[in-house]
Amino acid sequence: MAGRRRAVGRAGSAVALSALLVGLSALSGCGGDDGPKGADASAVQRVLDQRAHAVVTGDGPAYRSTGSADPGLLDDLSEVPLDSWQYKLTHLQRSGTRATATAELRYRVDGYDKAPVVAERRLTLGHGDDGWYVTGDRPGKKAGEQLWEQGPVTTVKGAHSLVLGVGKPRSELRSYAKLADEAVPSVRRAWGDDWARRVVVLVPGSLDEMGQLLGAPAAGYQGIAAVTTGEVGSPRTAPADRVILNPEAYGVLGEVGKQVVLTHETAHVATRRATSAATPLWLSEGYADWAGYRESDRTPGQAAPELRRTVQQGATLAGLPDDADFGFSGDSAKLARAYESGWLACRMIADRWGEAKLNAFYTAVGGHKERAGAVDGALRQALGIDEQEFVARWREYVRSELGS
Repeated sequence: MAGRRRAVGRAGSAVALSALLVGLSALSGCGGDDGPKGADASAVQRVLDQRAHAVVTGDGPAYRSTGSADPGLLDDLSEVPLDSWQYKLTHLQRSGTRATATAELRYRVDGYDKAPVVAERRLTLGHGDDGWYVTGDRPGKKAGEQLWEQGPVTTVKGAHSLVLGVGKPRSELRSYAKLADEAVPSVRRAWGDDWARRVVVLVPGSLDEMGQLLGAPAAGYQGIAAVTTGEVGSPRTAPADRVILNPEAYGVLGEVGKQVVLTHETAHVATRRATSAATPLWLSEGYADWAGYRESDRTPGQAAPELRRTVQQGATLAGLPDDADFGFSGDSAKLARAYESGWLACRMIADRWGEAKLNAFYTAVGGHKERAGAVDGALRQALGIDEQEFVARWREYVRSELGS
């Protein structure tokens, strides 16, 4: 399993925070051994295979014949364009006519997932005259819910997007698809063509349900407009990232704010394969903010008010922010300054060396196997300066852009 990294992103003072959340609820390629052996395991796996086939084909009677768990699943999934749906039994424990099990649910959304999304499920089963049947099916201990567990999914397809929502009118989802369809070509103009050039957006009904999708307390995402799930450095055959909107924070933004947030998140999707454990958060989040603001009319002072306040108060600028500065510590001003600092660092590279050099620098950093020396080596390679000189130039750039 690939290493995990968590980051949060920002989309300006008038825009709630957005986030890149790596590998919490859906992972790719994490299969272990061949699973449990024996007659019971084989029989349970056959039931799960029958259940999976019924889901893909929409066969209600066949689905219900495999057990009573989640009888409305097919209705809730009816608008989701599934390409495949499979279960792989990983653990089974029998006690008389009952059993508990864990399984990997593997599914693909047609046209978007090049590999299955993998999510752990905890199952309960009963045994009767006709054999095993499923009585319960819920997320694994460390897994989040799937969107359709929260109700019937409404689907809107855009030119470059797929928006899946629960408890939202189709008209609202269409507006999100329109914004996503504008974000994809915007990021393409910034980053280039070497990515999927499409985005999957999930819209739960509430902040609490957003937390359930992520398998984490909802309180940690209050005020966060969106998160993106995916594996950094993922191969071309990985599942599509999911951009998950917080309907409470995202919904109160203006049109410019909504566009900046979705473009920011789409930039994370585009840069995923070039991002690695060597990439500092000031660069991954700064680049996403740069892409988000690149085609907007926001001035540096409007987009970086906290850092501007710091400069105008005459405070000494420290170095570029550490990863810890991007944590949810409760200090919103500190968090804002971290994002603003990363954004202005990327903006400076684009202004002084050109956008192609910014992309080359980002890729060079991610190409390192470890964090130590990655930024300095990439700066020398892409820009011809070392890290010390870069930070000095960044301080000067921040003062020049925000000092008046």
